[in-house]
Amino acid sequence: MQYDIAEPQPSRGSYNSIDDSVILPNAEDETDAKLDSQELMWFHSHFEDCMEMFADLDTVAEYLGQHSGWFCRCALPMKTQPLGNNAYDLLIGRFGAFGYLVEARIGLELVPPDDQGIYRIRTVPIPGYTAPGYEVDFQSTMKLVDLPTEEFCRERGIELSECPTPITGAQWRLDLAVGVQFPKFIRTKSKSLLQKTGDTLLKNIVKQVSRRLSAKTQQDFHRSLGIPFPKQRL
Repeated sequence: MQYDIAEPQPSRGSYNSIDDSVILPNAEDETDAKLDSQELMWFHSHFEDCMEMFADLDTVAEYLGQHSGWFCRCALPMKTQPLGNNAYDLLIGRFGAFGYLVEARIGLELVPPDDQGIYRIRTVPIPGYTAPGYEVDFQSTMKLVDLPTEEFCRERGIELSECPTPITGAQWRLDLAVGVQFPKFIRTKSKSLLQKTGDTLLKNIVKQVSRRLSAKTQQDFHRSLGIPFPKQRL
């Protein structure tokens, strides 16, 4: 595999400990392999997490709704460009295995919450861009919930006196599928090996990118509103 993933800080308790030196997988060498008309091979990943905010639900909802002010800066070091009012062109980086590299670039739409308060993020086309040999199906949902303050503080080892505000949890899940059109020299390898390698690579990429984005969003929220984030001891 041609990637080097450093373990990111999770969203829980990461506000004071985000490591900005973490670098997304990025390979320098390009491959000259040509793709043919073979069908895509699909890889899948599922990820769930909860991002805690020390504020009431309405305050968190207002912040999330103003994503034009936080999404691009929280997505760094990934490059982003707005696509209309609710979507973004996101360049994630280059990833690969067995000497074959793919530059991951996707369009994501941040859909406003529906009547049940469910937020969604989904893939959208990037105008004038055709992905070279791959397709991405990104489907994410998120819901804001009130977290019980006393129970939360006890589980995290935080003094109750340090948590005077309500706590809102942004509970989200991601289902991601990536289809890759491999060149012939890759397809000569065992299909089971390709499937296992691709699923593992995708899982690690999703884990790093998702947790890093969550941690930076958590950090940006509290700093922007001047809300202290209690140090978690567990």
